[in-house]
Amino acid sequence: MPKMKTDRGAAKRIKITGSGRLRRRKAFRSHLLEKKSSVRTRRLGRESDFAPGDVRQVRRMLGR
Repeated sequence: MPKMKTDRGAAKRIKITGSGRLRRRKAFRSHLLEKKSSVRTRRLGRESDFAPGDVRQVRRMLGR
């Protein structure tokens, strides 16, 4: 059976922390920021974890 390939798009966007958790950047922070409140843009700037139901599928995309 051939090797499993890493999803390169996912690999560029997702980081695995030292403890093995998955982190990602939030969407909607790149443009049209004038209409978004500063509280909202600040919140979007933080990295976030994945929902528990998505972790297994994401790890598979990363080849882990």
